[in-house]
Amino acid sequence: MRDGSTTLAGGELLVRLNLPARADRLKLVRRCTESAALMCGLAGHDAKDVLLAVDEACQNVIRHAYGEEGGGEIILELRRTAEALGIYVRDYGPTTDPADVRPRDLDDVRPGGLGTHFIREVMDRVTFLTPPDGRGNLLELIKYLKPEGPTHA
Repeated sequence: MRDGSTTLAGGELLVRLNLPARADRLKLVRRCTESAALMCGLAGHDAKDVLLAVDEACQNVIRHAYGEEGGGEIILELRRTAEALGIYVRDYGPTTDPADVRPRDLDDVRPGGLGTHFIREVMDRVTFLTPPDGRGNLLELIKYLKPEGPTHA
C-alpha cells in the first residue's frame, strides 16, 4: 500500500499493522485507531466513530473474507494529511464485488448485518480500491479533519 495506490499515499503514515485476521487482535486495532484519530485532532465522538468503522471493517474481513477456516492476514494503515485521516484495510481473501457489499434492510430487526451501514454513516468516504497486485480487497475509509471537508483552490 506504500506504492501510491491509495488516495492518501502521500500523507503521513501514522500506523501500519500486519496482523492475523483473528477476533482477539481487534483490541489492538481499536487502541491504535482511537489513539491515531485523537492525535489527528478528531473530537472524542468523531474518534469513536472512526473506531467503530474500523472495528466493523476488520470484523467483516474476519467473518467474510476468511470465514471459518481463518488463517488470513489483515494489513491496516492509518495515514493523515492536513485535511483527512485515511484508513486502509487490506485482506487477501476472495475478491469482493463492491456492489455485493450492502447492509440488510434496517426494518429487518435481528442481530448482525449492520456493519456496512454503520461504516457508511460515520465515515465521510468509503471506497473499495483495486489492490496494487490485484489480489484480495482494499477498503479506504476517509474522515475529514475539518467539518467542511477538503478545501479546493
